[in-house]
Amino acid sequence: MEAELGVGVLVVFVALYISCSVYLLRNPIVLHKKKHLAFYSRHISHRGGAGERIENTIEAFTHAVDVGTEMLELDCHLTLDGYVVVCHDKNLERQTGSDVDISSVKFQDLPLYRKKLEVTFSAGRYSMGRDRRIALLEDIFKKFPQTPINIEVKQNNDLLIQKVSSLVKKYNRESITVWASEDSHIMAKCRKQNPFMPYSFTVRRGILLLALYYTGLLPFCPLGESLLQFYLPRVFNRGYIPEESFLKSRVVVSLIEKLTMRKSLLEHLVKRGMQVQLFVCNNEEDIAAAFAVGATGVMSDYPTVLSDYLQKHPSV
Repeated sequence: MEAELGVGVLVVFVALYISCSVYLLRNPIVLHKKKHLAFYSRHISHRGGAGERIENTIEAFTHAVDVGTEMLELDCHLTLDGYVVVCHDKNLERQTGSDVDISSVKFQDLPLYRKKLEVTFSAGRYSMGRDRRIALLEDIFKKFPQTPINIEVKQNNDLLIQKVSSLVKKYNRESITVWASEDSHIMAKCRKQNPFMPYSFTVRRGILLLALYYTGLLPFCPLGESLLQFYLPRVFNRGYIPEESFLKSRVVVSLIEKLTMRKSLLEHLVKRGMQVQLFVCNNEEDIAAAFAVGATGVMSDYPTVLSDYLQKHPSV
């Protein structure tokens, strides 16, 4: 009798838990204050639009803004003499042909980008441009004072993080500049250095997000992040060939897609005031797929293609 009563109580508890979880997943504002960012970006240019101009150059960023981008995505490194430069790789061989690390070269001695640079997420396609110089982050801030910028910090470098934060403060753009990093240790340092900037999920926090979602705990948990930025899995092994061998498996990519591209999860985050940005979408089919699953914004190497799509589909 006691055993049956115990089972009955457990069943009621589980049913109540599931009901509350489902209700709060759909209505998160009951428990959580909605986030309000100073910007809303549907159109994000990856590396400044690496498919239409040489990546991360002033020319690329200018072109992207001119054709309608609402946010610029970039990466930063520190030169030997302490300048914060905008560049994706720490080693310049792929981009310039010179096998040197940025950290070992003074700013004035940095080599020029190649005349033709292959687009990482569109293998076999190349970009060109008149501007082949590696840009200073400060020059980007000066030229685009009102444009939201997503800064990915790839290196665990305290001085780099400090200098990025100082530049953000100097140009009074804390509300429109985003901390981004895959590494949770780096992100912790970024947040400590400047806690007023919005920040995105790291890999570890993204995995935790999925665990909370699938156990039903997500609706009950506070989240400090303001943006979720993630690959659109379908781009793997098409235009983009990942370096990691396990990501070259169709089964693995299919599993990642099934686990992560959950519309109810993305809708929950959006209702909590977060922005969901999927990347890198370089054709109309991928752009459409990203918005269909619940993205609020799309990151592309081709800002003109993305602008054309948004003009044809203004309601997304």
